[in-house]
Amino acid sequence: MNKVYANATEALDGLLFDGMFIAAGGFGLCGIPELLLQAIKDAGTKDLTFASNNAGVDDFGIGILLQTRQVKKMISSYVGENAEFMRQYLSGELELEFNPQGTLAERMRAGGAGIPGFYTKTGVGTVIAEGKEHKEFNGETYILEEGIFADLAIIKAWKADDTGNLIFRKTARNFNVPAATCGKICVAEVEEIVPRGSLDPDCIHLPGIYVHRIIQGEHEKRIEQRTTRKREEA
Repeated sequence: MNKVYANATEALDGLLFDGMFIAAGGFGLCGIPELLLQAIKDAGTKDLTFASNNAGVDDFGIGILLQTRQVKKMISSYVGENAEFMRQYLSGELELEFNPQGTLAERMRAGGAGIPGFYTKTGVGTVIAEGKEHKEFNGETYILEEGIFADLAIIKAWKADDTGNLIFRKTARNFNVPAATCGKICVAEVEEIVPRGSLDPDCIHLPGIYVHRIIQGEHEKRIEQRTTRKREEA
């Protein structure tokens, strides 16, 4: 089975449809599948639901799909860096399901493990708990959260071999691993594809069994917030 495709458009061929549910890796602009997101924009696929920690910024990441009104719903933890995201939500144009970051990661991981739901204390007594089942364990109250089962997972990694074994670079691993596992199909974009057998098995972050298609590409690697200070005079 050949998993390596020439570009993002070819890797997504036959996978996209209106109204689909996509799990996307990344945290801020770190480790986001920017090439695959651009290909989804170019395809014009609409009424999308995304499970992603956030939606990038206005002109990068999932933000480019918000600009073209291709996203119907976001399942996210943080939306503060995207003005268009906030505008669409406040105006009622975009549906938003807030999740604590740990809960979102666990919902993805649970879906990847075939677990339909789990109980957590996070969110008890807040708006997060509204409408959810409550249950007591050892005198403590927990709420039921459902696992995420996506039609498609799109992720970004550092290195891959042609079988789909992946290595992520430092914090760019973030949500990519749980997102990858919860999709029926996982497409990964990577910075480098190396020969089979050249990756140390003990260093693999995501086994190739979870990855169905791979592309290699050039990445912009934007800095979301550049914080500097004036140089002190000697």
